[in-house]
Amino acid sequence: MGRAAVFDVDGTLVDTNHLHVTAWWEALRQAGHRVPMHAVHRAVGLPSSDLVAHLLGEDRDTGRDEELSAAHKALYGQYFDRLPALPDAGRLLRRLHRDGWTVVLATSAGGAELGALRRAIDADEAIAATASADDVAAGKPSPEPVEHALELAGVPAERAVFVGDTVWDMRAGSRAGVRCVGVLCGGIPRADLEEAGADAVYDDPAHLLASLSGSPLA
Repeated sequence: MGRAAVFDVDGTLVDTNHLHVTAWWEALRQAGHRVPMHAVHRAVGLPSSDLVAHLLGEDRDTGRDEELSAAHKALYGQYFDRLPALPDAGRLLRRLHRDGWTVVLATSAGGAELGALRRAIDADEAIAATASADDVAAGKPSPEPVEHALELAGVPAERAVFVGDTVWDMRAGSRAGVRCVGVLCGGIPRADLEEAGADAVYDDPAHLLASLSGSPLA
């Protein structure tokens, strides 16, 4: 039976979390909301509608959610031609592919954004499939994105590992019944990732690649 290595993308393979923070902060500011950047950072990784609800509360004017999301997309889209992959992200995926793992991306990105992220990673030959937010009813921390990734890979949860950088990733993976690996390059503290379900934590893809033989992806 095969094995699946499921990866979050933003903040895990591509260094985009703080670009998202800046874009969301500006979109919120333009709409008259003053939200501290540290609060926005902690919410990155949630689907757009959930992120807005998390930051503005349930008593907000929900009729403006789409406007906020569109503003964020427009602002973030300015970076598409220069999104930076994290160190050894592509090498890690190619190594796992050579080792017999089925590599699947689980991300809320789609369309042009997903294309830009994949160009940054530059390892398309190693990526078997992508589970996006468009494919599921609920995004992380719901287990649905990870469960869909497992369906695409054709493996059960006990034969899979999920790698991500946020507490939302760790909760989604834990709820899906897979082993979770956290990376610190998204800016979330080790203790928070471990509390949310990480079995192991590494600095970034390069650290995970260098430590592969002793990791859950051995």
